Amino acid sequence: MKLTLRTYLAIGLAAISGGFGTCALGAADNPFVGDWKLSPSKSRLTDEMKVEALAADKYGFDFDGNGVVESIVIDGTDQPGVLGTTLSVTAAGPGAWKVVRRKDGRLLITASWKLSEDGNTLTDDFSAIAPDGTASTVNYVYRRTGSGSGFAGRWVSTSAAVNFVLVIQIRPYQGDGLSIINSSSLTRNVKLDGKDYRNAGPNAAMVATSSVRRLDARTLELVDKTSNGKVYDTQKIELSPDLNTLSMIVQSEGRAQPNILVFERQ
Repeated sequence: MKLTLRTYLAIGLAAISGGFGTCALGAADNPFVGDWKLSPSKSRLTDEMKVEALAADKYGFDFDGNGVVESIVIDGTDQPGVLGTTLSVTAAGPGAWKVVRRKDGRLLITASWKLSEDGNTLTDDFSAIAPDGTASTVNYVYRRTGSGSGFAGRWVSTSAAVNFVLVIQIRPYQGDGLSIINSSSLTRNVKLDGKDYRNAGPNAAMVATSSVRRLDARTLELVDKTSNGKVYDTQKIELSPDLNTLSMIVQSEGRAQPNILVFERQ
């Protein structure tokens, strides 16, 4: 499962939490509370993946960049994947693959991969499917870095267009804590003490816990962990001086480049 933007779209993009100031403030006075809408023109998406040829029609997929490899035969069948999911890959023609991920029979992700004639560019029409069946789509263009042939190799994309709508709701939670609710059935209820708090919702098995601490008056650090306690991203979250823009730098483990997401207050 992608643990960069791909996974955020599938399991609940961009968790946000926070506090404000160096003294204690009630959550009702917290400027992070509100509805925040993603600004596509101000956001930048980066993605990396590695594909390794293991045997005839069998490949290893590292979508996280952390060495966790899913070994899949390219025959269109659902095969065991990470975090209790299944992954299938189908050869859909010369230089074309269809990639599908499910969990408990529910469709999570579909992607259509296509290689350029020279084999150095890979286009990916990627869709994450929410529990209600709605799709969030990102069109990636990857460039090969290093050696490799066919789909095998290391691929980096910095050109994905942000063409989906996302609104995050941030509400008070138990005094000075906050509840973060998004459209992908993941809720984070956290205190501002840097401790791990268990997430709720159908997709909490994929993003098990979150923690948050203040860095300064308008900046927070949020850390997400998987179900085995491993950190997979660190998010630096900052409010603009007028408190109407929220910027987030999402640095995934094993990745050279972060995703930059910018939200406007609604």
